[in-house]
Amino acid sequence: MKATSFDIAYRAGVSQSTVSRALRNSPLVNEETRLKVQAIAKELNYKVDKNARNLRSQQSHTIALLLFEDKSIDDSQINPFFMSMLASITRACSLQGYDLLVSFQQMNNDWHAEYEDTNRADGLILLGYGDYVHYKEKLKQLSEQGTHFIRWGAEVKDMAVATIGCDNINGGFLLTKHLLNKGNKSCAFIGTASQRAPELYDRYRGYCQALESVGIEIDEQLQVDAMYTEEGGYLATKELLARNVSFDSIFAATDLIAIGALRALKDNGLKVPDDVAVVGFDDIPIASFTSPALTTAKQDTALAGRLLVDNLLKLIGGEKPSTLLIPTQIIERKSC
Repeated sequence: MKATSFDIAYRAGVSQSTVSRALRNSPLVNEETRLKVQAIAKELNYKVDKNARNLRSQQSHTIALLLFEDKSIDDSQINPFFMSMLASITRACSLQGYDLLVSFQQMNNDWHAEYEDTNRADGLILLGYGDYVHYKEKLKQLSEQGTHFIRWGAEVKDMAVATIGCDNINGGFLLTKHLLNKGNKSCAFIGTASQRAPELYDRYRGYCQALESVGIEIDEQLQVDAMYTEEGGYLATKELLARNVSFDSIFAATDLIAIGALRALKDNGLKVPDDVAVVGFDDIPIASFTSPALTTAKQDTALAGRLLVDNLLKLIGGEKPSTLLIPTQIIERKSC
C-alpha cells in the first residue's frame, strides 16, 4: 500500500502540515524534526504527489528562466557564460525541489504576461538583456504588475528590482591594476562603454578608476566598442590597430571579445604577451585553452545560481530580497 503524508506524521509524532513543511525544507521546521521526517519518508519510499500539492498551494513549483537573445548576434551562438549560469541555476532549483522551465526570448515578445500570470511558473529569473534601454521598460512592467522576478546583471538604481550580479566595477579595477602591476603603461579597453550595456560599462568604469589611481589620463582613442562575440573582438582590435595609437595591453570586456582580440593580434604579427598583454572577463571554460591561455576575472556562477534561486523563493514567500554583488577573482594565465 502506498505511504501517505499522514503515515509519516503518525510515525514522526507531528502534524501532517509539519510533514509537508519538512519535506519542502521549510525554515519553519527545526532541523531535528525536518531530518526525522525526511528519514521516515525515505524509509517508507514516500513520493510527493506534485499535482495534488500544486492544487492545494495554487503554485506550480516551477521557476521560469527567461534567456534573452541579442538579435545582433548569430542565432547559432549562445554566450558560454550563460551556459554556465544555466547549469548552476538548474542545479539550485533541483536542490530546492523546483522544476526549471527554460525559454529563449526576444525583446519584442510579450513575455511579461506569459508565465506567472498564467500559473506556468511561480516566479521568473531573467538572464541577458540585449539593449538595456528597451529591457528596462520590461522591468518596469513586471514591477508594476507585481510579478515575482529576480535578474542577473548590474544593479537597477531607480527601481525596486531584486538583482544578483557581479561587482563589475571592482573587477574592472582589479584587472586593470593587474595589467599595470605587470609593467604595462598604455592599456586599451575593448567593449561597449555606455548605459546600453551597464555590466560592460561598469567594467570600463573600474578600468578608468585604476588608471586614474596611478595618474594616467583616460585616452578615448584607446576605447573601442565591440559586440559580445569573438568576431566583435577581432573587428574592434583591427580598428584599434588602424588608429595608430600606442598601446601595450588590452582589457577586453568579455572572454569572447578577448579571444577575438588574440586572433587579430596574431594576424597582425604581434605576440601575446610579449608585444601586447591581453585580459578578459568571465572565465568561460575555453579561456584556459586559448593560445596563450587567457588571464581573466572569474565570476562565480555556482554561487550566482544559488543566490538567484534562493532569493527568488524568498520573494515568492513574501520576503524582500536585497541586491547582492558577487566579488570577482583574478585568474592569472599566460596572456598577461
